[in-house]
Amino acid sequence: MNCTRIQLINRWGIAIMLETLPVEFREAYATLFARTPDDVMKHVIISELKRRLAEYRILDKKMRNQYGMSFGEFKKQRMVEINNHSFRIEEDYCDWELAIDGIKSVTAELKKLEKYL
Repeated sequence: MNCTRIQLINRWGIAIMLETLPVEFREAYATLFARTPDDVMKHVIISELKRRLAEYRILDKKMRNQYGMSFGEFKKQRMVEINNHSFRIEEDYCDWELAIDGIKSVTAELKKLEKYL
């Protein structure tokens, strides 16, 4: 197996990643990230934020379909209380609230980073 050492150096000359990778990975890296190390890190961060946003949106959509309403309506109708604080309903509430908060915060982060897209 042919291995090559890839080292990313940030603008201050500090190594931010050091890996020994098979040549196939190095070639894929060169194809995907034919950019400066800083640009690579920007791409990785933005991609991770987009992945998280998609995950939060999927959970929101699943809950909307399951309950036939938005999270705001779910809260307004006091679904947790109506269902006698059922563990499943409370767990769904917490997960759904986390997804809604995640959508807001990740969207705000992406907006701040928009100029780098």
